[in-house]
Amino acid sequence: MEYIKQGITFQIEEPTVLSLGKFDGLHRGHELLMAYMAEKKRESQGLKAAVFTFDVPPRAQVEGVPSQVLTTNAEKIKLFEGAGVDYLIECPFTEEIRRMEPEDFIGQVAGNLHVRYLVVGKDFRFGHNRRGDYQMLQSYAGVYGYEVRVVDKAQKDGRDISSTYVREEISKGNIAQANELLGYEFFVEGKILHGEHMGKAVLGVPTINLLPPKEKLLPPFGVYVTVTECQGARYGGITNVGRKPTMGGGFPVGVETHLFDVSKDLYGVEAKVRFLSPVRPERKFDSLESLVSQMQRDIQYGKDYYSQWRKAWN
Repeated sequence: MEYIKQGITFQIEEPTVLSLGKFDGLHRGHELLMAYMAEKKRESQGLKAAVFTFDVPPRAQVEGVPSQVLTTNAEKIKLFEGAGVDYLIECPFTEEIRRMEPEDFIGQVAGNLHVRYLVVGKDFRFGHNRRGDYQMLQSYAGVYGYEVRVVDKAQKDGRDISSTYVREEISKGNIAQANELLGYEFFVEGKILHGEHMGKAVLGVPTINLLPPKEKLLPPFGVYVTVTECQGARYGGITNVGRKPTMGGGFPVGVETHLFDVSKDLYGVEAKVRFLSPVRPERKFDSLESLVSQMQRDIQYGKDYYSQWRKAWN
């Protein structure tokens, strides 16, 4: 997959089937978009699948309020590559783009990206003051020589599946519900860093540490059953999200994972921590002994849960 972080003037020479959207992660609501793109690629030799999105959430930029995302830009690249996308265009959301009229946006995108097929959701909005919609895209189809496919929202429990819906469930700690909406386990990805070495040295429980970027949405502070992927292997574990209040609490918000029955040195390795289920909220213990005792119970619970999860999915 080719990743392009460039303005709207970027050009693709091959004909494309293009999807436009915010794309905070890929969830079950996006499955029909991806399926349509794959179908058109199979039908038309030489056609490339392209996704056009922005480097920051437009609403957050317009309102000046920092937003937390399901997937960082680095995580998003891997998700789209795994979905069979050939080009991911991540356009900087500049003032020029913000003020661009939707008619001009259509002309730029259709021409520069060599669009033959366009697939969007019914709620897609674009252009200055969000004036553009799928009906406007359809009205210009004959002008620019593309076909438009409009996809209805997938639903769960009578509600449209959206990134907002997933973020709400993650923020509440409803991991199972969020994973069902996503179609895969919510994850945090990054390089394993050196921490304070308290897990092994002080508590006798070795851990690996990830420090997520500030824009990454995290579940409520607490302990979770997780599965970690690194160096082509998969390990069950328990993960603490939070600031280690028993150790003083003055730490950056981290994702600290104990891998079951693993003792190898993994510092500097890229890892993906997938969340399976909550165990308990993070809290401050009266003593290190109380914390260690609780951690041992957490580990046993996590091992039992992970064992059952493996049986269900293998």
